[in-house]
Amino acid sequence: MMRRVLAKVPASTANLGPGFDALGMALSLYSWIEMAEADDGKARLELFGKELAGLPAGRDNLIYKAAQLVYAEAGVPMPELHIAAYTDIPLARGLGSSAAAIVGGLAAANALIGSPLPKTRLLEIASDLEGHPDNVGASLFGGIVAASWDGSRAEHVRLDPPPNLEVLVAIPSFRLPTERARHALPESYSRGDAVFNVGRSSLLVAALASGRLDLLGFAMQDKLHQPYRAALIPGMSKILAEAPEHGALGAALSGAGPTMLAFVDSESTRKAELERFLLRTFAEENIAAETLWLKPAPAGPEIVESGADAVRVPLFERIKGEVRA
Repeated sequence: MMRRVLAKVPASTANLGPGFDALGMALSLYSWIEMAEADDGKARLELFGKELAGLPAGRDNLIYKAAQLVYAEAGVPMPELHIAAYTDIPLARGLGSSAAAIVGGLAAANALIGSPLPKTRLLEIASDLEGHPDNVGASLFGGIVAASWDGSRAEHVRLDPPPNLEVLVAIPSFRLPTERARHALPESYSRGDAVFNVGRSSLLVAALASGRLDLLGFAMQDKLHQPYRAALIPGMSKILAEAPEHGALGAALSGAGPTMLAFVDSESTRKAELERFLLRTFAEENIAAETLWLKPAPAGPEIVESGADAVRVPLFERIKGEVRA
């Protein structure tokens, strides 16, 4: 029996309003990826759960592609792999499902060959594969990540989330592919809008770093992507404008959407009111939605290794006590 590696990877939200392609936060919603060299010499990918139904189950899967990049970068001959995966992260909803798959594939493969690649190099590989560093940075390092990538070099700074920050997400029933959401954006912006976002994103990072939750509503305003994506997500403009009136510290589109995110003080007495407002707003647009209360995830992938002599337990049996009911 081959040695096996299990990676538990957090979801993420990106942009946080004005930090387009630069700011991300890890969330307490997870994907699990188990990886081992195939003991029969045949590549095999097992996908469990409704979220992964219908995805590629061969070498063209994003997890497998990420693993291949690790072996190539480390100069280690690529064996056939047996990969099993399960996720609680809804796909194409703006919660970093693809980033978690990439980071999980990279982290598991790296651990499987003795962790020759530092996390900083994994960030660059992940950013290249994803196209931007915000989601992958958050899933890789946990907490809040400010990151920049120039096409070859990625740099980041990780922040501990404020201890009393809680996250409410409203997840519509429809999917919104990132490519479609990006297609809605203009080719250029005015100087005024660029200056607006530089100011707001700078203030947002400072507010999160210093625990100034009272500034989030002002600091999370955006003019670069949310106004252009509002037409794709009925109810979004109302949520952004009125969520603070119902107890939110600030609200934003989560990543490319369609999920909406609200930051909340964990001691707030208005959580139920805010949750009702989000669900009612989508219902007024004839959109079914699900709400989840989440915490910022403090760490990136958790790696558990099993020795070659360990009895293999199927992936879902290993994690069934951790997955969402």
